[in-house]
Amino acid sequence: MTSSYLQIKQLSHAYTPGKPILRQIDIDITEPGIIAIIGPSGTGKSTLLRCINRLITPSQGQILFRQADLAAVRGKELRRLRRHIGMVFQEYNLVERLTVLENVLTGRLGYMSAWQAWRRNFAPEDLARAFELLEQVGLADFAMQRADSLSGGQRQRVGIARALMQNPYILLADEPTSSLDPKTAVEIMELMDTLAASQGIPTLVNIHDVKLAQRFARRMIGMSGGQVVYDGAPAAITDAHLKQIYGGESWLV
Repeated sequence: MTSSYLQIKQLSHAYTPGKPILRQIDIDITEPGIIAIIGPSGTGKSTLLRCINRLITPSQGQILFRQADLAAVRGKELRRLRRHIGMVFQEYNLVERLTVLENVLTGRLGYMSAWQAWRRNFAPEDLARAFELLEQVGLADFAMQRADSLSGGQRQRVGIARALMQNPYILLADEPTSSLDPKTAVEIMELMDTLAASQGIPTLVNIHDVKLAQRFARRMIGMSGGQVVYDGAPAAITDAHLKQIYGGESWLV
């Protein structure tokens, strides 16, 4: 029995046969907090997260989660496991015509029957939890506003609250700050850092801003060419590591 939140073993994936995007990835997530995944565009960071939450099925390898292999399960067992994996998207993925509260409550759909979901028959405790999360993300006063009336930073806060409505054992965030201004990006990372600590869950964040990653992450994973080339403390990453991850050196400051 493992004490890990998540174990990835020899994970590979190719969208086109013979052209792998991920190459034999090994990652063991044993502690809560933010784990930043950095690397150039096209190196497989988003593909890695999509494999973990099974938006795509990896070509080979294992993803061990809750005593099961996410890479192998299907049907009802896959749905049961996926509801414990929260996801925060780069482009928010909100239902624009629904209110903020209704968007947060969609995080409970994986726990409901199709009939309950169609009727939006949410339990009183779910409603209470949704209001509690909106308070935590600073949007209690916006509960009844439509999602399309919000700013980008506010939409991302809704996305975080929705993911936490799942009561996840792990949270994934795919470039959650890339569409935001620098001030809002810091606020969103601060929020995820605070909530990851309070919930006691690991949060894997794909991020392009190395300095922002170093500021908030307890661990950094650097990817290049579909492989992990750095896995360690943010403070220990050097220009040599960054050159290995990104290539070249003219961008280093």
